[in-house]
Amino acid sequence: MDNKDAEKLFSIPFNTGGHWLLLAINPIREIVYYLDSLGNDWTTYPDMKVLIDTVLQAFRAQRDIQTSRRGANSITWIKVACPQQRNQIDCGYFMLRFMRDTLALGRLKIPTDYFDEFKCAFYTKDQVDEIKEEWCQFMIKLCN
Repeated sequence: MDNKDAEKLFSIPFNTGGHWLLLAINPIREIVYYLDSLGNDWTTYPDMKVLIDTVLQAFRAQRDIQTSRRGANSITWIKVACPQQRNQIDCGYFMLRFMRDTLALGRLKIPTDYFDEFKCAFYTKDQVDEIKEEWCQFMIKLCN
């Protein structure tokens, strides 16, 4: 990666051991956008934060960036106020929907109050069913 990659976001689906959430990471700028459909803070999953911070520090070391200038605390975590699930089973679909919305809009940053185009407190049953159908169609094409 070089400076032309400074505005790229990498979507990382993350399973905490029983819950899916989405991390969108800009490794050059060391920004982690945290999208959790249960509304938890990233401090709820300390092992996840340690892992991602370690990966970004290793990435920084690979690029020969002086750690004295940029310590681990320079990594910015941003909690995004995203739609919340109303049950304990749809987290995977929410994570997929967050990823799809981000990619569909082609944005380089995620606003802390989510995207105006998709802003809502909860996804409707139809919105969740839509991503389920898209996922099923994708898997069918992949298996053929």
